[in-house]
Amino acid sequence: MTHYHLYAIGNALVDSEYEVSDAQLQAMGVDKRHMTLIDTPRRAELLDHLKAAQPRRTGGGSAGNTVVALAQLGGQAYYSCQVADDALGDFYAQDLQHWGVHTNLTHTRAKEGQTGSCMVLVTPDAERSMCTFLGVSAELNSSALQPAAIANSKIYYMEGYLAASPTGLQAAMDGRAMAVAAGVPLALTLSDVSMIQFCRAGLDALLGSGVDYLFCNLEEAQVWCGTQDLPQIRQKLQGMAQTVCLTMGAQGCEVLQFGQTMHVPAIPVKAVDTNGAGDMFAGCFLFALTQGHTAQQAATLANHAAAAVVGQHGNRLTREQLLHFKAATGLA
Repeated sequence: MTHYHLYAIGNALVDSEYEVSDAQLQAMGVDKRHMTLIDTPRRAELLDHLKAAQPRRTGGGSAGNTVVALAQLGGQAYYSCQVADDALGDFYAQDLQHWGVHTNLTHTRAKEGQTGSCMVLVTPDAERSMCTFLGVSAELNSSALQPAAIANSKIYYMEGYLAASPTGLQAAMDGRAMAVAAGVPLALTLSDVSMIQFCRAGLDALLGSGVDYLFCNLEEAQVWCGTQDLPQIRQKLQGMAQTVCLTMGAQGCEVLQFGQTMHVPAIPVKAVDTNGAGDMFAGCFLFALTQGHTAQQAATLANHAAAAVVGQHGNRLTREQLLHFKAATGLA
């Protein structure tokens, strides 16, 4: 049985990234900086707006990006997700296989429907606005879980976006129970302000009585805690997890651990596209921790990699880039 550094569950989405103006974003009626779930007619409407554009296509999904980053760094990862038996599903499964991520997709695919996709609209200020068509990912259920793989993992990671899908949420919760029974630490990302605003009960369920690792950005933390007062936010977050990573863009990140706050400065970068930065941060942070490094070392590696993502178009880095940061931060 393979031992995994990270077992994750989340939405399998193929990203199509477009560069748009603020005027285009407004004309399409898209909520800036946030994730919005869309249906088939809305997807067709948005694609009509963008028919002249040439998108960049990559494997995506929040937890999918995280496991790929960890695997590129040399970690062992398993990803439970759902795709259809279509061209996008083949693309997604092959992408995970290419990076050495183990997955249930080798033996389970949805027989009908479409693989999920995400239209990532990037404005000149580097902000990303996402329109997500879940497709068959909305039907992700507990049959995607591999109990033995969960029990043989160092960390079980839950994507907060699953709070929007009843069956996906139940699958994440069932996996959570398996992890707890096996003594496997839990990790959760709050994912997006929209999840906190509209799917709070699901996130509360994933959080339960607390997790070992919690990832969120400052805006998500402010909305979750109902305040912009940073000391109050820190206090509330520390009650939710043993280790909290609070990412703050150009201000770097804070790691809240054992009642202490550790600030790790950002790597200066000209922002081009923020899509995938938080996912990259989580993948690098958890890789370093599972290799026995300190939280400060983990956050330093994560900041380097997240800055590189922000400084380019696209949600992924190359393996060579990540291995360079691993060596540069003394973790090689």
